Amino acid sequence: MTVETSTLVPMTEANQNFSKVTRLVDEAGLAVILKNNKPRYIVVDFEEYDALQAARAARKQKVEAAADQLIEENMEALREFAK
Repeated sequence: MTVETSTLVPMTEANQNFSKVTRLVDEAGLAVILKNNKPRYIVVDFEEYDALQAARAARKQKVEAAADQLIEENMEALREFAK
């Protein structure tokens, strides 16, 4: 994942000035909070979070549908292996 340096906020600064974090989220869509100089947390707008959750759910549903289809297509072979 590529992170813009303008969205990076050290943990200490995030603790002392959370309004800066929220302002970054409003302006850039997200803020990345650093812990020990490494990206650790991402703060996003709640609408963005909802969109991410919806995308994850859709991806999970696609994977489950593909798995179900593979099982159905190979049921005879699976039954042979089960013997």
